Amino acid sequence: MPTIKLTKKAVDAFAPPGEAQIIHWDSEIRGFGVRILRSGLKTFVLQYRNAEGIKRRTNLGRYGVMTVEQAREKAKIQLGTVAAGEDPADEARQARKGMTVAEMCDWYLTEARAGNILGRKNRPIKASSLDMDESRIRTHIKPLLGKRIVRHLMIADVEQMQTDVRNGKTAKPRAGGPGGKASGGAGVAGRCVGTLQAIIGHAKHKGLLAEHPTKGAKKLTGNKKNRRLSVAEIEAVGTAIAYAERNGENQTALGVMRLLLLTGYRREEAQAMHRAWVHRDGGYVAFPDTKGDAQIRAIGPAAIRVVEAQPVIIGNPHVFPSDITDGPFTAVSSCLDRVCKLAGISGVTPHTLRHTFGSVAGDLGFSELTIKAMLGHASRSVTQDYVHIDEALKLAVRMTSDEIERLLTKGAERCPAVPMAAE
Repeated sequence: MPTIKLTKKAVDAFAPPGEAQIIHWDSEIRGFGVRILRSGLKTFVLQYRNAEGIKRRTNLGRYGVMTVEQAREKAKIQLGTVAAGEDPADEARQARKGMTVAEMCDWYLTEARAGNILGRKNRPIKASSLDMDESRIRTHIKPLLGKRIVRHLMIADVEQMQTDVRNGKTAKPRAGGPGGKASGGAGVAGRCVGTLQAIIGHAKHKGLLAEHPTKGAKKLTGNKKNRRLSVAEIEAVGTAIAYAERNGENQTALGVMRLLLLTGYRREEAQAMHRAWVHRDGGYVAFPDTKGDAQIRAIGPAAIRVVEAQPVIIGNPHVFPSDITDGPFTAVSSCLDRVCKLAGISGVTPHTLRHTFGSVAGDLGFSELTIKAMLGHASRSVTQDYVHIDEALKLAVRMTSDEIERLLTKGAERCPAVPMAAE
């Protein structure tokens, strides 16, 4: 990239990059530059080679907190220390050994969002995963351990945080996010431990810590979600959906519910689906990104009919568009609660509908391997990689989808003309 003298006017004019980050180098001081993240965050950096000839890069300060001229002067001073045989980046690493949990969490989020920390399959961590990490950090980890020095943490501290989250100590209403309340529980508590342990592990890998101080902390296991709808319950849901359709329930939410039942897709996959991803003639949906990376997933005719029945909003690419933003509809869970109340059943979540699809496939005699492929589970063995979107898999999806549609239709035919009992 060509160099340019860094001035306030120049730095203000630099636009966020399309990739993870970009560095604009100064034409006057070699190695002095400003790094810009996709989020728009601008940080002054200095790149140099230390006395051993190893290339180093250190942050000088954030633009806005530090002016261009202040950063330029600091760069000159640090280059002077490099000439004297010192290594500013190594000194910064030593200082970070005294990081608090809150500071290390902030470091992790900044570096991970810039693509500098690798996760599963040695790939940058997905934005959706980082959003969940940030939520746990903000809601649970920082309030309980944020002020503690990381290298002074003990296993008992992490396990106590887990106990506190499980017991609801950090439960509170969510501010501006989805869901009504962050309530804690065993599952969330265990995931908080997993997040914190991973952050500390990444910090050790990057040289910020000599040892992982809480390695070996035991993580709670949440209750496995085995709930499925029985045949009678699927019919009852069909009755309730038909009644809700006639009595003012949100039609988009009901469409998402139907699609979840007829495909076994994850809630996020169904709600965020784009019309362009759906290939009607091929009988598949091409997801550019899922929990298991990009996937081709089979879809049956019954589910295709649900997709094609949804209204098109110009400028909104989603199958289930929001009626108040240009994004997707995101409130299927509350609708599901109301429908299940009408049906007289409880303990149902969007994941229950996914599990129901897989269970019905099992009832029809399909193998565990085939069902995993139908549900889009990431391959865990060489054998699983031989299961592709072929005609046999499409047939399995269609038969399962048709059976669930048959049960929903059977229930809908019993829809009462008078208010149902739950009302």
